[in-house]
Amino acid sequence: TPDFQVDTKHKNLTGLTAIAPRPSSKHIAVLMCTYNGGRFLADQLASIERQSHDNWLVAVSDDGSTDNTLEIIQSFRERWGHEKITAFEGPKRGFAANFLTLACNQSLHADFFAWADQDDIWLENKLETALNWLQSVPSEIPALYCGRTRGVDANGQPLECSPLFNRPPAFANALVQSLAGGNTMVFNQAARELFVKAGENIEIVSHDWWAYLLITGAGGKVAYDPTPFVLYRQHEANLVGSNSGWKARSRRLRMMLKGRFSTWNEQNIQCLTSVGNLLTTENQRTLDNFRSARKSNLVGRLLGLRRAGVYRQTTPGNIGLLFAAIMKGI
Repeated sequence: TPDFQVDTKHKNLTGLTAIAPRPSSKHIAVLMCTYNGGRFLADQLASIERQSHDNWLVAVSDDGSTDNTLEIIQSFRERWGHEKITAFEGPKRGFAANFLTLACNQSLHADFFAWADQDDIWLENKLETALNWLQSVPSEIPALYCGRTRGVDANGQPLECSPLFNRPPAFANALVQSLAGGNTMVFNQAARELFVKAGENIEIVSHDWWAYLLITGAGGKVAYDPTPFVLYRQHEANLVGSNSGWKARSRRLRMMLKGRFSTWNEQNIQCLTSVGNLLTTENQRTLDNFRSARKSNLVGRLLGLRRAGVYRQTTPGNIGLLFAAIMKGI
């Protein structure tokens, strides 16, 4: 009996029909978004091929590549078989929309879903480690696994790890900080259903921050793994750079002084407000308190932040949050 059944309602970019696993299999759909990623794409796909958990499908959403990206995808389809990799045409509205649209693509059927960048390298037990935790959470509860990354340069030489976070993941943290990169995230079907309910056309800041906000806001569970299982490639074409070190802190401070942090917060609040029915009552109150604090005078902002209970993961981050509140930068 074949492991997959054909969904004939949806056609993809390569002319294949979407693939659905049998309900009994613990199947992971790896959701990869590409745009002119030919330089490093083969390394990433090869690292997925080496995963210790081998029941996966790679679904690629390409946003209009003009290099050899699609040729590389085709070569891996010939190597793996058509049931292992398929490609869709992306929405061409930026990386966040591409990832969110792919997560909401209901022609893809799986038990779990993993976002993947086009230029990283996964360690062999990345999916297995995530799956071990995710299966410990009742299936009806939205669950998100994420974690640290280890940087590598364009040649694959090791760089520093992303910051180590020790405070618990929570909605109060998500309101002022994106906990982890989407390239580390694996989530269950209940979390995927949240994305679908919230909508694929919502104007989010980034897909990973939205995942953290939405899943914690709805009362789901989030696990942050201090052990990195993704080699995060740093090169001149990165859309989002490293998040560690003093250079990164200085960059965040400059963005805050220019109003970027406040703009992001406003955008996140608008998105959350539009799906307020998906949030728990407690988290609706937290959102309301945070919204009110941002519009208050200095004393009101400081008291409002305390009332909302928002926090960042590190002491320097919380000092920066306090400074942002004083400077009307939240």
